[in-house]
Amino acid sequence: MTPAIVFAAVVLFASAIFNLVTWPRFYVRVNKDPRSRDAQGKRTPFYKAHLVLLIIAEVLAVAALFAAVALLAF
Repeated sequence: MTPAIVFAAVVLFASAIFNLVTWPRFYVRVNKDPRSRDAQGKRTPFYKAHLVLLIIAEVLAVAALFAAVALLAF
């Protein structure tokens, strides 16, 4: 295993952990934000856009974890 592969795996792992820790906390803040609901209590585009960002970030974080493990396994 070359140092470049180990470095790539470490970067992928660190990125994944950062995203898995940071985005859920961000979601809590967005959920509490008054812009997340309109006067009738329905979710707004502000909320929906941030939810999409959260889902994409979490999916990429899980993919990065798998990629890091795959790099180290082969």
